[in-house]
Amino acid sequence: MKVLAAFIFFTRLPFWRIKEVPAKYFKRIVPYWPLAGWLTGSITVGVLWIAAQILPISIAWVLAILSRLLITGCLHEGLADFFDGFGGGTTKERTLAIMKDSQIGSYGVIGLIVYFLLLFLLLENLPLKLICVLVICGDCWSKFCASQIINYLPYARKEEESKAKNVYDRMTWQELLTGFICGFLPIILFLPIDFWPVMICPILTFTLLYRLMKRRLQGYTGDCCGATFLLCELSFYLGALILLYAHIKYGNPNFINVYLK
Repeated sequence: MKVLAAFIFFTRLPFWRIKEVPAKYFKRIVPYWPLAGWLTGSITVGVLWIAAQILPISIAWVLAILSRLLITGCLHEGLADFFDGFGGGTTKERTLAIMKDSQIGSYGVIGLIVYFLLLFLLLENLPLKLICVLVICGDCWSKFCASQIINYLPYARKEEESKAKNVYDRMTWQELLTGFICGFLPIILFLPIDFWPVMICPILTFTLLYRLMKRRLQGYTGDCCGATFLLCELSFYLGALILLYAHIKYGNPNFINVYLK
């Protein structure tokens, strides 16, 4: 039931038609966020792969990005609110008020422009196979890293002030293990071991964002969760690109030949 609740909450696919899920299950969905990443990542990769058979990879990658926007219901709205809040606010109260405002500000606009430019440019020139691997692995692993925010910080607002009208419970060790397996399994299955060091990048990004939220808000919000995932994922791609070119320029590139054909 919690898995179904996670798919209902983290995607816009009509899973709600399968069965009505009691509200209490939505408090424990975060451990299954990486599992939802299997679904969103697979659909994104599927659109990318199919489109790339008839279109240039750069155009196929744009279509794949658009498909994930539709699947997830534009999580990037939370990223814009995050940029607005932390860019325009100086106190906890002011930051929370800005993040709750439905209007997007200049920090949000600039932040989204830079985010999408980086998201497009980081992967557009890579081989198709490598993009597909990075997308599915980055989606699941970054969601696991971002999900840990609920274990380290309390919710920054009152529950009734939550946009989703829902405050997540902290994970049990069984849920933590489940989330880790769902986040790490794609890396074991698909990512060459030489690329495994890129897993550090989302962890470092999470650490920096955690410290920022703790200092400014003494907690997290739903917008913070979404922004943490998207920025962790972006750092995963950036780390992979740096590692790839470092191997090509300074090391032995043979381990990536399968992707460069």
